[in-house]
Amino acid sequence: MTSLQLPADWITRIGRFSIATKSKIRGHHKGSHRSVRFGSSLDFSDFREYHPGDDVRHVDWNVYARTERVYIKRYLDEQEMRVHLLIDSSKSMASKWLFAKQLAFTLGLMVLSHDDRLTVSAGQAAIAPFRRKGKSARKLYEHFISSLPMPEKFSFARDASFYAAKDSTVLFVVSDGLEPLEEWQTFFRQVPRFSHDIRFLHLTVEEERAPDFSGDLRLIDDENGENVNVTMTQQAIQTYRQKRELHTEGLKALCAKHGVQYLEIRIEDGIQHVLFQQLARKNWIE
Repeated sequence: MTSLQLPADWITRIGRFSIATKSKIRGHHKGSHRSVRFGSSLDFSDFREYHPGDDVRHVDWNVYARTERVYIKRYLDEQEMRVHLLIDSSKSMASKWLFAKQLAFTLGLMVLSHDDRLTVSAGQAAIAPFRRKGKSARKLYEHFISSLPMPEKFSFARDASFYAAKDSTVLFVVSDGLEPLEEWQTFFRQVPRFSHDIRFLHLTVEEERAPDFSGDLRLIDDENGENVNVTMTQQAIQTYRQKRELHTEGLKALCAKHGVQYLEIRIEDGIQHVLFQQLARKNWIE
């Protein structure tokens, strides 16, 4: 994992964690998550009286010998979780790209390690999504994440492709959220159609939260290439911070309106703090 700059024992350290959700587990494929349905796993649930048509293989003959009444054992069914990671690959993510890949790789490993189905896309139809299940796909996934091309100029909020996220149990959106709120409104209006458990991971960096510039500068917008000449006075910085705060509050409000869970992530905290403190505290992983 040299290209992702993660500890050598990272897979072992996160091996005991999995994605947590209260959303209904869908699908008929076997996984490692208990469903509310009853099936044929090894996890015993309870007994009930035998009814004509029940599978006689589930009859508990020991109970019959003691009571002369026929009962069958019921077991908890196990269904797969379907997790989709939608990663913002617009130009403004360039300075956050390594961390975004570290985060996506870590969450994806949790999915694969528990025999669940993982789908990962970068928001662009031109980049084929990753679709795999099970531990055997971990090497392929590491290669996929490591090989993701650098971010390009396009509006993630306006043009993100959702086609690979259909019927997701959990949908993670990893983005810096810098596009205009009008475009995010369009984005958040769409996402509830693809999952009932949507989580917005808002990546931020210190330079954007509290810029420390002075003098005459030319600022270039990574998203659209537009530039503007400014004199960075304390008043200009204060105005910027106020507008940024309004933008962030707007993002939070849109998430709340459309039933999306929100979490701000400060990249300077590092992947271990984000994983073992923030995500665990919100019960997004267990």
